[in-house]
Amino acid sequence: MSAALLPDPISVTVRAPAKINIYLGVGKVRPDGFHPLETVYQAVSLYDDVTVTDAEEWSVSTIADGVHVEVREVPDDDSNIAIRAGKALVAHHRLDDRAAAIQINKGIPVAGGMAGGSADAAATLVALDRLWSLGTADEELLAIGAELGSDVPFALVGGTATGTGRGEVVTPVEDNGSWWWVVVFSDDGLSTPSVYGAYDLLEGGDHDYRIRPQMLEALRAPANGEHLQVFLYNDLEDAAFYLRPDLQAVAEAALECQASYALLSGSGPTMLALAADADSARAIAGRLAERGYDRTAVVHGPVAGAHVVAYG
Repeated sequence: MSAALLPDPISVTVRAPAKINIYLGVGKVRPDGFHPLETVYQAVSLYDDVTVTDAEEWSVSTIADGVHVEVREVPDDDSNIAIRAGKALVAHHRLDDRAAAIQINKGIPVAGGMAGGSADAAATLVALDRLWSLGTADEELLAIGAELGSDVPFALVGGTATGTGRGEVVTPVEDNGSWWWVVVFSDDGLSTPSVYGAYDLLEGGDHDYRIRPQMLEALRAPANGEHLQVFLYNDLEDAAFYLRPDLQAVAEAALECQASYALLSGSGPTMLALAADADSARAIAGRLAERGYDRTAVVHGPVAGAHVVAYG
């Protein structure tokens, strides 16, 4: 049945993935207080599902959809990024009389450095666009997303992509590999401003932070996948380890458990362990659990960005 013959939906559910940063270069802080970035994003198989339903007023509710997810700190008022995304879309189309009830089934840990809030914003934009048949152009959704947060455009695009500016200028890149990661979550959060502050003190960004073309070639050529770890990098890692030495201990444990490489994702506190394949990833997760690191997830990437999974 063609899309034109489908009845107007009562609700729409959109799935959006978590992101990891497999490369993050950080430049010297700008006069506006932001750091210029060059990053390689990868969307991985950990998701939030967002369901929207037409309503007389805006509301949001969040439920945990994973054993390692705690949602008590997720706001249930207008400060929630999902409501802000909905209101931004309404304002873009000058539809002041529209509102929605938003339900978030959260599988991406909160404050874990995997852009769960950005995923919720991206999913809400796509879901409301479909619910109300707005036909918003992709470039317009990306522009709205960029105003909401630096990681929102990537949550819309998914796959593997470079990010520049503050990370919001997203360019998809060819990735023919299937990469397996053990994601190691932290019980304690880590303030992004504090990490950047420590970075300015320790490093200052006075170096070439650009993505190496050879890294993009390693992503294009799966046969050379064993060499990808040569290019994995995060400028913020030393700063995060300075503030949280326990994260460096996680990295060391992952390598001792046969990970190919261990890497901080974004500004942390999530740590990543690269594995050769799915079986290796599960084995690494098991060894880490024996050492007390049992808050882990085995994920793969790249996966698709925000996409519709159900019409109600």
